[in-house]
Amino acid sequence: MLTYSLAHWMTFLSAAVLLNLSPGPDMAFILGQTARHGRRGGVAAMFGVWSGAALHVGMAALGLSAVLATSALAFSLVKWIGAAYLVWLGLQILLRRGAEAASSVSVPSTPRSGAIFRQGILVSALNPKVAIFFLAFLPQFVVPGAGPAALQLALHGALIILVAAVIEPPLVFLGARLARAMSGHRRLGAWLEKGLGGLFVLLGVKLALSER
Repeated sequence: MLTYSLAHWMTFLSAAVLLNLSPGPDMAFILGQTARHGRRGGVAAMFGVWSGAALHVGMAALGLSAVLATSALAFSLVKWIGAAYLVWLGLQILLRRGAEAASSVSVPSTPRSGAIFRQGILVSALNPKVAIFFLAFLPQFVVPGAGPAALQLALHGALIILVAAVIEPPLVFLGARLARAMSGHRRLGAWLEKGLGGLFVLLGVKLALSER
């Protein structure tokens, strides 16, 4: 049960690495929280995003993601909620007062880890394109006779998250070091903060305009 060839694993792991390196709302959220709150904020964001991804994997394994792929109403509902949430996160950052925004870059002392974790879950879970991606991507690695299809989907989905757990922590630690190095440059920090807010707004608009 669950036996695969070496070629299968090489193909899957290569795809998983490229998938986790590609930019998107999840990566932007993780790096943004690292820049704002330091390493603890980045780690909390990572675990939140991974938890949201685990929800998508579970949905794909159970076949629930097919609802988003086939129902225009369900896709549009989740898409607009996700887009509104990303825009709201961006506006929260943009509407901060300049002095507060500048001082909020690299504040690793007391990040609200629980709140960041919950935001990470929502950023990932409310992106319907992630659900549809898993539904389209994971079945390509289901091998007839290797085991129950649902178990194979869950295994490969969990491995994608495991690959993220290898790739993303070094990015967070590097980002935290860069944030500390820039902590004395308040003007630069303020512009980076505004850039992050604008990025979330643009990602939200992009998601709102996306099609299935």
